[in-house]
Amino acid sequence: MNKTGRNTVIILVLICIAATAAFIYSLLSQRVKLNDGYAVGNTAGNLNNNGLFCESEGVVFFSNPYDNGCLYSMTPDETGFKKLTTASVSSINADSHYVYYYLDSSDSGRGLGYMQRTYGIYRSSFNGRDVECLKRGNAITLQLCGNYLYYQFFDNQNKNGTQLFKIKIDKSEEARVTDYNVNPASCVNGLIYFNGTEDDHYLYSLNTAFDSVSLAWDGNVWNPVFENGYFYYMDIESDYRLCRYSPTDSTVEVLTDDRVDFFNVCGNYIYYQKSSEDAPALKRMYRDGSGTEVVAEGLYKNINATSRYVYFTGIYSDSPMYKTPLNGSVQVSTFDAAEAAARENR
Repeated sequence: MNKTGRNTVIILVLICIAATAAFIYSLLSQRVKLNDGYAVGNTAGNLNNNGLFCESEGVVFFSNPYDNGCLYSMTPDETGFKKLTTASVSSINADSHYVYYYLDSSDSGRGLGYMQRTYGIYRSSFNGRDVECLKRGNAITLQLCGNYLYYQFFDNQNKNGTQLFKIKIDKSEEARVTDYNVNPASCVNGLIYFNGTEDDHYLYSLNTAFDSVSLAWDGNVWNPVFENGYFYYMDIESDYRLCRYSPTDSTVEVLTDDRVDFFNVCGNYIYYQKSSEDAPALKRMYRDGSGTEVVAEGLYKNINATSRYVYFTGIYSDSPMYKTPLNGSVQVSTFDAAEAAARENR
């Protein structure tokens, strides 16, 4: 073989090697990165308030009320805004690789582009790319536990009502976990804590290693949140006042006699909406029930927290959205940076 022929062979071999390497890289890049240990997608307090904010790896993902609830990302100090979806999202979760959310285009806009409803559980990269629909259908609260998304699923054709399902983050191993309603928001070290919804409202735990359910405590609880050795919950027997239970010494502390509509345990405080006909208010107190103060008078919902701020909206509208520093003195203002980001993306 002459020199020209040898050079041609070498070039062809190099091209084959490069093509093979590119193919292998493509396969590896499409492989879903799994989590080590008991990754949790969001706090129970946020998810019990529709999961509109979620912070992971120094990034805050949020549903922007000034842009029809579309998913945005920003830094915790509200800079570097980026729009990630063109439809409304809720129940946002994130690990160190991906962001997960329930997406529903039905309320995201008008016109021909929105005539067909797109809805279901989605996964994407932090920059909004590599979007994958993991499960099409109606879902309420979803929580990432390790490498599985546990979610409340309901179908209008299903006479059994809302049930708990799970699906692996790589879109495999979908399964029904319970044939009754379980709120998966409170996940700690592989255990999902939830209140009963059938015969009682006791505190139960679901071991995600085996998907087995056990009784944890025979209290009458609603929306339990486990934080630093305590279960915070709304006491059904006593007009939904806020209490905390210590499993270590089996004691119950009443934190407030106010009737509570929503609450979130975050930072040094518990933020909660006081239910009252004549004096409703968003309030906060320290975790032991001391230092109660009014954050804002009136009716509020969607109490979500990041490492810097607590965000909330009026009971009748998702905009304007308000905020106050998570810790320190109360300083309520509107979330103007999100509104400005929405204007830039129109």
